[in-house]
Amino acid sequence: MIDEPLRIGVYVCHCGSNIASTIDVEALAKFAEDLPGVALSRHYKYMCSDPGQELVKRDIREFNLNRLVVAACSPNLHEATFRRAAEDAGLNRFLVQMANIREQVSWVTEDREEALRKAKAHLAAAVRRVARHESLQRQFVQIYPRVLVVGGGIAGIEAALTLAEAGREVILVEREPSIGGHMAMFDKTFPTLDCAACILTPKMTAVKLHPKIKLLTYSNVESVEGSVGHYRVKVRRKPRYIDESMCVGCMLCIDGCVFTKAKFPNPFDQGLGTRKPVWVPFPQAVPPVPVVDPEVCLQITRGKCKQGCVEACGERNAFRFDQQETIEEYQVGAIIVATGFKTFDPSVIPYYGYGKYPNVYTSLEVERLLNAGGPTAGKLVLRDGSTPKRVGIIHCVGNRDANYHPYCSRVCCMYSLKLAHLIREKTEAEVYSCYIDMRTPGKGFEEFYNRVQNEGVYFVRGKVADITPVASQGNGKGDGASASNALIMKVDDTLLGTIRNIEVDMVILAVALEPQADAADVRRAFGISCSSEGFFLEKHPKLAPVNTASDGVFLAGACQGAKDIPDTVAQADAAAAKALALIDAGQIELEPNTAWIDENMCSGCKTCIGLCPYKAISRDEERKIAVIDPALCKGCGTCVAACPSGAAKQHLFSDEQVHEELEGLMSYV
Repeated sequence: MIDEPLRIGVYVCHCGSNIASTIDVEALAKFAEDLPGVALSRHYKYMCSDPGQELVKRDIREFNLNRLVVAACSPNLHEATFRRAAEDAGLNRFLVQMANIREQVSWVTEDREEALRKAKAHLAAAVRRVARHESLQRQFVQIYPRVLVVGGGIAGIEAALTLAEAGREVILVEREPSIGGHMAMFDKTFPTLDCAACILTPKMTAVKLHPKIKLLTYSNVESVEGSVGHYRVKVRRKPRYIDESMCVGCMLCIDGCVFTKAKFPNPFDQGLGTRKPVWVPFPQAVPPVPVVDPEVCLQITRGKCKQGCVEACGERNAFRFDQQETIEEYQVGAIIVATGFKTFDPSVIPYYGYGKYPNVYTSLEVERLLNAGGPTAGKLVLRDGSTPKRVGIIHCVGNRDANYHPYCSRVCCMYSLKLAHLIREKTEAEVYSCYIDMRTPGKGFEEFYNRVQNEGVYFVRGKVADITPVASQGNGKGDGASASNALIMKVDDTLLGTIRNIEVDMVILAVALEPQADAADVRRAFGISCSSEGFFLEKHPKLAPVNTASDGVFLAGACQGAKDIPDTVAQADAAAAKALALIDAGQIELEPNTAWIDENMCSGCKTCIGLCPYKAISRDEERKIAVIDPALCKGCGTCVAACPSGAAKQHLFSDEQVHEELEGLMSYV
């Protein structure tokens, strides 16, 4: 509080017609003139415009205003604008209060008289509240000039390279043995049909060779502490049982393994291919260092083996069968989360027969079959070794469905078109593409759709209701005849207005993109939120699409929502730019509405410590009181509400301020 008499300036914004079409702004401004402490009341068409701000600055100087109330839109949009204008005119920036009469009144109230009454209540509340505001000083923290990138898919790779090329240190953490993510599994990319490996591998190699990037594969982020500018990150590194510094990537150890044949499912090939206990996910893996599977390696499980792998390694002596997990700690100023997505498991939809019928595949499995580095060297063959003659592709498996995911995954139509093209190109099989709606909104997408149509793919507009096997063609007398693996797709063709039964040799399920299984754990670790779909939630869908609620933590790629490769790369560059701007600034301003402890009232009960979602509260054992780190506090108010002794208080949300605001609001309800 200041000692001089209150001189509050009130400004009512028309917001074009957003507010003025519903609220009588002239009457509202006239009403404000009679409120206690108000020295000046005006209305203006666009308060956030340069002329509007100049009006505020001029009035502060001319009329010696010492408080400011702006009745306009959400403070999320323009509170910083008016705080800056007040400061430019010599008024403490925290002696400003906004009354939200757009989102909370004009946009949700049809009756003009009712809207004016509600606007008066909001304005009266703001005027009474601002009278209790106190002058606060801006506080800043220094930014540590290093960025952590979590996830080594194309989003993480792009973000890391962008930052490194700008001369900033980057720690890139990937939980798989190699970077590359899902893009490394693909054969071609739509709509240009570029070789996925050809455009991805150079970037992977650039990550490995860049002196500003420290690459930590086969690793997980264990914990994150601290706040923007000074995050302390612990990374758990799993043992490869091979010394990365000694390995030259010759892969002779794989050939030397005593398992003469690969016999264990390769997860990179979606289980369609096999591998040995010593393996690399794919030939272009980065780093090009094998990893030993401790669950099947004879030396690790039994302690005895001929160790053909060690013998093949020779003088390099890179094997370390006694290697253990290690924890490494790093300090970073900003974090980019690029943990990607996983594909929907269609086995939960019984009528599609995935996992029951051998010739029903997911789209990602077919990507591996079509890839030259995949389990069949790029040949599309079924599990029995035959080549399909008739293939069905089912769109929207697991999404646009209230039972599973109501959202559209954005890429399924296009990758289904791509698979249809590649199948026609490699096998000349008949392809039936069953879709609900064809969605091709990107650059060159519609042209690619037309191309695939002209290539002879049959498009059926309708949802597949069931998949059943064709009846056995054998005579049942043991004459060598076997049941056919052919399948019948039952489709409700909405264009023909009939039910069709389409016989195919192979069914491909275009599965949805969904959040990673551990998204909830990642959310808690980084102090961010998830949307209703489970993807990580951005701060604002339009104005801050890569920021999160936690300062210094940014999002990139499909962890924020389903998207294709171009959008992923664009968002990765945006996240890198935001992180770069943050660390280049050298410091960041803290939020003013932080909590603080009245030491004379604190009983040291520890109630607040466990409740703080940002880990900003600790206990001073010597004085036996709670202590709040203002750099960590985000002003959520949880501790203030829970403190049994009332020792926890909050700037800009003191009891007096809140009570005055309620009194003003209730006076006109």
